[in-house]
Amino acid sequence: MLAQVADLVPPAVGDDCTRIGVDGVDGAGKSTFARELAEALRRLGRPVVELTVDDWHHPRERRYARGRRSPEGFWLDSFDYERLVTECLRPLGPSGTRRYRAAGHDLGTDRLLFDELDSAPAGAAVVVDGLFLHRAELEGAFDLTVFVDVPFEVSAARMAVRDGSPPDPAHPDLRRYVEAQRTYFAECAPRDRADLVVDNTELDAPYLVQAPLD
Repeated sequence: MLAQVADLVPPAVGDDCTRIGVDGVDGAGKSTFARELAEALRRLGRPVVELTVDDWHHPRERRYARGRRSPEGFWLDSFDYERLVTECLRPLGPSGTRRYRAAGHDLGTDRLLFDELDSAPAGAAVVVDGLFLHRAELEGAFDLTVFVDVPFEVSAARMAVRDGSPPDPAHPDLRRYVEAQRTYFAECAPRDRADLVVDNTELDAPYLVQAPLD
């Protein structure tokens, strides 16, 4: 299936990069999928840049300004989309300089980052994983999007193994995250807007649900 998805990634136009967004809820498996897609693209001989929206959080004070349990705060205040677009995704877009900043924030130290710019190879496939990639602030930021789809019951169980969080998506401790993602579904319809939808309920047997018609 990964080879099939890799074959659907548009070819480079001249030296321009191709930006692929891998979207999905917490625990969907999008980071693993993005990493494996990057490897599949390399096997096709394409240069690849791997990035994550997790490196573009707002500082802690901004993220929790509405309260540490606020779904609205998670939806509205988690990520610095302005910097993500202007310093990273736009330079990697059509006619861009390919000079980009890979990260704008260190989650461990809560420090903003302004490191030297990196240079993407000409014609690189840029694979970006993260939450909320079909929101309005990121419209036009990707050349192909993949939504990695799993039920909340499955994603919560995976997060419980990974993070030690409650396995029940209805648990109050998960309300901030689950309700924010329900808001995202209602406002942005990522399953409908994604170019590709991958059902990742079974990690050993993901399959392509939706693909372009042409």
